[in-house]
Amino acid sequence: QVQLVESGGDSVQAGGSLRLSCVASGVTASANCMGWFRQAPGNSCEGVGSLYTENPSTYYTKSVKGRFTISQDNAKNTMYLQMNDQKPEDTATYYCAAETSQLTPGGCGVTGLRAGVDVWGQGTQVPVSS
Repeated sequence: QVQLVESGGDSVQAGGSLRLSCVASGVTASANCMGWFRQAPGNSCEGVGSLYTENPSTYYTKSVKGRFTISQDNAKNTMYLQMNDQKPEDTATYYCAAETSQLTPGGCGVTGLRAGVDVWGQGTQVPVSS
């Protein structure tokens, strides 16, 4: 049973940078498709990016492309979200997530991951001030 714990959330000024970590643990502690989502106050959950660990390859929603980067360290069972050039609209609670079962037909893009997620982290808050 995979468990995810994200950390690194902190206040940041617009234009600043922050790195979030998501550590996987449990019986298997493995997933081929993982990613990050965020939920701003009063809004629905939005996909940020996804990571297909087999290649590896990454996918990002347009609003963060070029600013955010997802990476992995398999030895540490950790996935990272590097956020550069933060904007106030990036303010949200960020969640890491994983699809631990067989990959769904949608694949491991942001939309595909959202459809197949079966494990969520508890979330870490990132308020971005102007």
